[in-house]
Amino acid sequence: MSTLRFQALKETLNRSAVKIEEPKRRSEIFSSNVFNETVMRQFLTKEAYKNVMEAMKSGKKIDRNVADHISTGMKEWAITKGVTHYTHWFQPLTGATAEKHDSFFEPLSEGLAIEKFGGESLVQQEPDASSFPNGGIRNTFEARGYTAWDPTSPAFIWGTTLCIPTIFVSYTGEALDNKTPLLRALQAVDNAATSVAKYFDKNVTKVNATLGWEQEYFLIDSALVASRPDITLTGRTLLGHSPAKGQQLDDHYFGSIPSRAIAFMMDLEIECMKLGIPVKTRHNEVAPNQFELAPIFEEANLAVDHNSLIMDVMKKVGERHRLSVLMHEKPFAGINGSGKHNNWSLATDTGTNLLSPGSTPMKNLQFLTFFVNTIKAVYDNEELLRAAIASASNDHRLGANEAPPAIISVFIGSQLTKVLDELEKVTDGKLSPQEKTDLKLNVVGKIPEILLDNTDRNRTSSFAFTGNKFEFRAVGSLQNCAMPMTVLNSIVAKQLQEFKVEVDKLIKDKKMKKDDAIFNVLRDYIKKSKKIRFEGDGYGEAWEKEAKKRGLSNNRTTPQALKAQVSDKTKKLFGDLKVMNDVEIEARHEIELEEYAMRIQIEGRILGDIARNHIIPTAIRYQNILIKNVRGLKEIYGDGYTKHAKEQLEIIESISNHIANINSKVNAMIEARKVANKLEDVEKKAFAYCDDVKPYFDEIRYHCDKLELLVDDELWPLAKYRELLFTR
Repeated sequence: MSTLRFQALKETLNRSAVKIEEPKRRSEIFSSNVFNETVMRQFLTKEAYKNVMEAMKSGKKIDRNVADHISTGMKEWAITKGVTHYTHWFQPLTGATAEKHDSFFEPLSEGLAIEKFGGESLVQQEPDASSFPNGGIRNTFEARGYTAWDPTSPAFIWGTTLCIPTIFVSYTGEALDNKTPLLRALQAVDNAATSVAKYFDKNVTKVNATLGWEQEYFLIDSALVASRPDITLTGRTLLGHSPAKGQQLDDHYFGSIPSRAIAFMMDLEIECMKLGIPVKTRHNEVAPNQFELAPIFEEANLAVDHNSLIMDVMKKVGERHRLSVLMHEKPFAGINGSGKHNNWSLATDTGTNLLSPGSTPMKNLQFLTFFVNTIKAVYDNEELLRAAIASASNDHRLGANEAPPAIISVFIGSQLTKVLDELEKVTDGKLSPQEKTDLKLNVVGKIPEILLDNTDRNRTSSFAFTGNKFEFRAVGSLQNCAMPMTVLNSIVAKQLQEFKVEVDKLIKDKKMKKDDAIFNVLRDYIKKSKKIRFEGDGYGEAWEKEAKKRGLSNNRTTPQALKAQVSDKTKKLFGDLKVMNDVEIEARHEIELEEYAMRIQIEGRILGDIARNHIIPTAIRYQNILIKNVRGLKEIYGDGYTKHAKEQLEIIESISNHIANINSKVNAMIEARKVANKLEDVEKKAFAYCDDVKPYFDEIRYHCDKLELLVDDELWPLAKYRELLFTR
């Protein structure tokens, strides 16, 4: 095995950057593989174009008769681009994307054939749903599922395949995917935010949730990854001693991008441009061989699709460069993990960012309305928000190094805290003329000036305001953005609904003016949600104690966090908004618990295999070398050999102790797995894997990592941290 390690190192060191030819202007290739508005004007009839645009902008259903015209135009465009197949591209509850390719080819009689793609094939298909997670929504033998076209996310070409974004539902209509609940949540927040936005601008008819994700990832040579069974099968290192040099010198962050990495990025960005993904930023991240890319903000549904797509594209582009793209939240112990910061805001169809202050007190009151309501929504639903980012892999990241803790808190900065403190002092009822003047001139009116200088960013906060948006920093790098966005938009929608009811009640029953009513309700929300706001360091016991005092949850593990998914409060929230029914909620809960248990099970099996079949035999081989050396010294020095063999004997004993500990801990872990596997209740099984199986991982790792420091480097079978992180 050590031969494989050194072969991998030699192969890696001999690689050079792939030469990439950049287009002169990226704008010339942007969306060239997307069936966008420009292409539709060229390939669709006037009626078909109008139907698609109405579906995209207002959700109007597409006439099935018109669907034939749309599919024909789409097919003709695709064929001009060298496309031979089409697929309904969807996002099942695996967290990844799925596709089944069918060709345009259709045979006729007498040996003739045509290219065919009808409206029925565009609008709906019936892929086999039997092997996708369903959480008990249907029986295994009932394999039917339906994919239905989502016209709000444009079709695109990847390779020689036309990909049509779709939703995925069961025969009985329940959502079997991540997209369907998201679309429902976006509709809910649109309706709620539009009704509130009309307080400030009667011309607003639609509000879009916007999302700008930041994707962090590691690039490791594929040959080195192939020498590590743990990375290959789990995406992370289950063992490995930390190198002498890690990230402590901060010399990688924003540094010069390594040549192979920049070639990968250039290649990736060209593919993104063709697919209409507006990637804007690239840079080195904090950890060695860690990087980040980020696009310009987009409408949330499209942004989620683009992130799901780019995770697939990154892996395929990486193969061309002999690089493995690791998106696990914590591939390496002791250094920064990877997140996918979700930058979220709300924008009106009149061009206003509702979380951006304006030039007038009225615009700033609008900002405060959406700002305070979002904070209140997070406070009221912090456990559900934590559940939305729960996974076996993200558990490793939350609270480690620079990642935010598992405790959900909101950071707004000291200046905006002062603004909210001032608003908290607003008297109950109608405001006096002096109070109104003071608010408009000295509090609300000065918000743009405050934000201009308020550039603080609390990297330990899970939910931070960053000038004109909220940044949900706890989302994991491997995660589909759909669930965090479904939850966030749902809780804000519900909160805005409640806000409007309260404001309208004060206007009607108390005869208050609109501004007075808004200020009164906001003051109340500021007081009620104050406990979620935190400006300090989110690491360590001090914040945990403070959070407990404030009544904030600290659900450190996925099984514990997921309980919030199926609470009566959650079911009522999603049910009232028609985002998910009880069956869909329960199904997702079961699926995520099953996935958690299976991931820990897989990691346990691999760790046991590596420990027993790679580490222990290597340690014994080295121990035998030492024993031979001790025997030789005894032959030379006789009874006095112990003086000269003291160190060797200590190492031999130390190796034996570590081997014994590894073996006993692996045996104990296997027995704990057997007990967990017998549990039929999916929640009990997840907790058993979390509480009884997973703790053995660190114990086994400790002894394996100690052996790494003792055993001859020439014999060690696995690529070491220094090689994985610093070989470029």
